[in-house]
Amino acid sequence: MTSTLILLISLLAIAGVIVRPFGIPEYISACAGAAILLLSGLLKFSEGISGFSKGIDVYFFLTGMMMLAETARIEGMFDWLAAHAARLAKGSSTRLFFLIYLVGTLVTIFLSNDATAVVLTPAVIAAVRASKVKNPLPYLFICAFIANAASFVLPISNPANLVIYGSHLPDLRGWLSSFLIPSIVSIIATFIVLYFLQRKALRESLSTDINIPILSGGGKAAIGGIFLSAVILTVSSAWGISLGLPTFISGMVTVMIVCIGTRRIPLTIAKGVSWNVLPLVAGLFIIVEAFGKTGLTRSVSELLTSYAQGNVAGAAWGSGIITAVVCNLMNNLPAGLTASSIVHSSAPPEIIRRAILIGIDLGPNLSLTGSLASILWLVALRRENLSVNGWSFLKLGAIVMTVPLLLVLASLFI
Repeated sequence: MTSTLILLISLLAIAGVIVRPFGIPEYISACAGAAILLLSGLLKFSEGISGFSKGIDVYFFLTGMMMLAETARIEGMFDWLAAHAARLAKGSSTRLFFLIYLVGTLVTIFLSNDATAVVLTPAVIAAVRASKVKNPLPYLFICAFIANAASFVLPISNPANLVIYGSHLPDLRGWLSSFLIPSIVSIIATFIVLYFLQRKALRESLSTDINIPILSGGGKAAIGGIFLSAVILTVSSAWGISLGLPTFISGMVTVMIVCIGTRRIPLTIAKGVSWNVLPLVAGLFIIVEAFGKTGLTRSVSELLTSYAQGNVAGAAWGSGIITAVVCNLMNNLPAGLTASSIVHSSAPPEIIRRAILIGIDLGPNLSLTGSLASILWLVALRRENLSVNGWSFLKLGAIVMTVPLLLVLASLFI
């Protein structure tokens, strides 16, 4: 009965995050589910604290990245970069589409998929406005899809990569030998499919009368902070250092330098940050902690071990596809944490671990709330009074996710 109640409460909370009934914010559903589990005694407070503490690195990472992005927005860095991108497009919507995709790929690789949602989305919004684009969604979709499609080029490209491998994370050479080809397939396939589906909206001519704003000293410091973060993340990954604290420190240092130079109060920047993302993530970590008490994780681990012994290739295909689907049913953050427990306890062949990671990273491209990056992308859109219909995204994601996923899983056998 206890396990059944935990499952019911957890799934209802996750469903609230995904569906947002009556417009209830995602973080309220996650926190309500976590609170019910704790107050009902289904999850001990010590266990709740344990679940919460497992997300500390993620909280630090998100705080640093969001403060950095808000500083860049206030100082006009996004407007400056957007104006340059719009001018480089030379009136071509296809060229602008390609430029945004290229930048999104680089940001995801070196700053992580969450950074693409937080940092790149505001810049793209500014770029399409500078170009006087009638329909901005095709360009904004890039931020959502590339954030997941390019998120396994490097270990730092997605925090989920570190979760899945844990202490068994291979060195950079080993990682690239495993994921370089699948990553290239993922990036190219996603671009082709997305461009093909959006090609009709990319026939309009864009404005070529682009004024390049003067970049302030604070804006230059923000650019420096973003590059510094990229270097720190890459070095930290190479040395096996957790990414959260270094990202937080580099973000805070950038904020302080900008505030001192512009005589701006840090609280002004903090007010613009979407802080409700942090309780959302914390609530999900606590829910996953309770989820682990049901015994379901152990049962799946045993099933995976049994199946892998008889058919490794079939287990790899099945694990990748099932994981991708589950990510969209319960978000890839709790799905990734659960998958991590399964992988660590079952110790499957390496190709199955890779397939699971690809399902966690690429699978969320199916739905609006499949990944934390997608939720951050939605938050960025809402701040600019833009919205995306969940059903429309699902119809698009059904193709943009499925075709690349199958090709990427096939590439694991090359």
